[in-house]
Amino acid sequence: MTPRTKSGTVLLFDIDGTLVLTGGAGGRAMSRAFEDLYGVPNGFEGVPFNGRTDAWILAHAAAAHGIDDEALSRFKPLYLDYLARELHNPGPRKGVMPGVGPLLEALAGRRSMFLALLTGNFERGAQMKLEHFDLWRYFSCGAFGDTTQERNGLLPQALERVARCGGPEVAPSDVVIIGDTPLDVGVAISGGARSIAVATGGHTTDELRASGADVVFEDLSDLDAVLAALEGEPES
Repeated sequence: MTPRTKSGTVLLFDIDGTLVLTGGAGGRAMSRAFEDLYGVPNGFEGVPFNGRTDAWILAHAAAAHGIDDEALSRFKPLYLDYLARELHNPGPRKGVMPGVGPLLEALAGRRSMFLALLTGNFERGAQMKLEHFDLWRYFSCGAFGDTTQERNGLLPQALERVARCGGPEVAPSDVVIIGDTPLDVGVAISGGARSIAVATGGHTTDELRASGADVVFEDLSDLDAVLAALEGEPES
């Protein structure tokens, strides 16, 4: 197979706290499935969610409660069933994050930009969340948290999948990771990509700057400034 030439920039978006917030639907669905299957209420108490992959979250809860791999294999289908229901329930801070709709619409018309996902969500869970908010249509592919526990391992997976689904084959230096946690920034730093961090999740702009993000925004509502940052223009 003849390698593709570089034809632009690959943009890898996180989901929760960056594109949307589901009002706690994912956490509620996980807890309900865990309790139904294993008889453990609040089974994820003490397990951090922000920036982690679903595989990591589930593995840590399973280890804490002595759940073996065979029993764990039943978790995802029930979780996804509950997620489909929970997405329709109200919750705190539920909706599309400021500026996301106009930004994705603007990027969709730029041939020099290829949109994909880099998220800790199970792939089907990511699709369900974004379909609920009518955003799935903007993304061709990405890397997901079905089996990978270390988030830093998602960048090479994302680039491989982008190439397989018809996107450009690029070096990490031609990638921008957009996320809301220091762990998103860490993926970029460890892999040689650029990062844009947004304080619409659980971290402040100061925390995100301290994590080493190349650019930090309160939110994505300043379309011109965000587009300039994605194109690599220095902050004014």
